[in-house]
Amino acid sequence: RENFIHLCNPHLEKMQEDILYHFALGTGTHDFPALFGDVKFVCVGGSPSRMKAFIAYIAEELGLGSPGCVYPNICAGTDRYAMYKVGPVLSVSHGMGIPSIAIMLHELIKLLYHAKCSNVTIFRIGTSGGIGLDPGSVVITRESVDATFKPQFEQVVLGKTVIRSTNLDEQLTEELMQCSIEIGQFHTVIGNTMCTLDFYEGQGRLDGAICLYSEEEKLQYLKEAYDSGVRNIEMESSVFAAMCNLSGVKAAVVCVTLLDRLEGDQISTSHDVLAEYQKRPQKLVGYFIKKSLGKV
Repeated sequence: RENFIHLCNPHLEKMQEDILYHFALGTGTHDFPALFGDVKFVCVGGSPSRMKAFIAYIAEELGLGSPGCVYPNICAGTDRYAMYKVGPVLSVSHGMGIPSIAIMLHELIKLLYHAKCSNVTIFRIGTSGGIGLDPGSVVITRESVDATFKPQFEQVVLGKTVIRSTNLDEQLTEELMQCSIEIGQFHTVIGNTMCTLDFYEGQGRLDGAICLYSEEEKLQYLKEAYDSGVRNIEMESSVFAAMCNLSGVKAAVVCVTLLDRLEGDQISTSHDVLAEYQKRPQKLVGYFIKKSLGKV
């Protein structure tokens, strides 16, 4: 069954042209169905270099590229985001934090709609701080929760508070877990992901420029998070889940943990080890894509 992108905006039908400003793309200047109509998988992550590395990785895994191939940045006309494509896979950077990924998602969802894409699955891959997990563990998000452990995304629209659901596709989550079992290379868990508005105080760190709470208060808070089902902390998953839900898109969040926040706040692991950790979400999502396309 064809599942097309749903846009919750009747005003777009009245527009003669839709300019995706932060992508440097527009329906009046680009043929979206020709450029993106075959997209079935979208992978988004914070860093442009990481998303460039992912497209090279998935191209080789799918037999659509070889080492040394150059993949042009589709959004080269702007320095806000980077976008790469190979076959049915689109790879897009989203920057850091809810505002940055939200802007990107508005334009990405419209891009998929204008391209008449169907049966699309979107993944967010990234890094995170773990709670009660060894560094290098991968967390597949069951649901994104806010800093009070509620599964919701709260936003002020026209001066009024709007609350949206942050549940993620349960079947997709289980399928990703099965993929990790089949890969058998790293520890993976399904758990809740806490999405915060800040890297320092918002996540209970003791090493920011401002910190007006004690180490005991920090640890108590993180243990309460763990007891509520939270296994990692990042800064994008809530709006990602909320916007994908409203648009009728299957979505998943897959993040590797770089440290256990119960043990400290600063990342002291060597660069080489961190580089290997950061490849783990790519490997998991890449394996899922290969399996979905019958290439495993």
